[in-house]
Amino acid sequence: MMLGLLQGGGETLFMGRPLAQWRGPAGVVGAVLGGVSGHPKHSVQAHLKMVAAGIGVPSERVVEVLNCVGMHEATGLRLGGLSLGMAQRVGIAQALLGNPRVLVLDEPTNGLDPHSVHWLRSFLRAFADAGRAVLLSSHQLAEMEQLADGVVVLARGRVVARTSMLDLSRTTHGRVGVQSPTLDKLTALVEQRGGTLHMTAPETAEITGLSRFQVGDISAEHSVPLHWLDERPASLEEFYLSVADQEYQSR
Repeated sequence: MMLGLLQGGGETLFMGRPLAQWRGPAGVVGAVLGGVSGHPKHSVQAHLKMVAAGIGVPSERVVEVLNCVGMHEATGLRLGGLSLGMAQRVGIAQALLGNPRVLVLDEPTNGLDPHSVHWLRSFLRAFADAGRAVLLSSHQLAEMEQLADGVVVLARGRVVARTSMLDLSRTTHGRVGVQSPTLDKLTALVEQRGGTLHMTAPETAEITGLSRFQVGDISAEHSVPLHWLDERPASLEEFYLSVADQEYQSR
């Protein structure tokens, strides 16, 4: 819908105007919607040269984009013989033919091996750091947590949350791990402050609803000895589940 391939409500603007209003849309947006599509018997080079001709860029650009995605040795391979990871790289190469300012990718890490995921993460980070934009749609939240600068959460077709990863880490409490010989006393104090304490091992517990600073201050104020205090920030998955659950419960 954002690319104008399907009809729907709302409007998407790229640098101030819909994609269809740009004379050279391939220089504005490159999209990867699941690897690369083409005749399975066509070679990678032949396919990309055909696409290049269609968007009006010289065929020499094919070599450049294949080098960019580390596929310079795969020019003669047939599309039908590519692995999932290779097809994803060729799809990105195709999206880069027009030297776009924006990349749109749908589930780009699906089925990729660890090496391909690492490469994709590094490539997209460099693309964004060069002053361009990357929009990813994904359910792989742990992977997106390592990559994204900003997050938009959709539930029931609506935007229910929008934040930056930096603000998310600052405003959401994670899970605080503690170790103390007097956890029974600490449990009552934590609950009084609105937190929850869950035993995980003898003299060891996990606290939610409070930051490590709050737990440390409470312990010092009431002379509760702590042998260990640690905090794991809230994950993107936990954030997503909290805001999505609120949306579903409200309807």
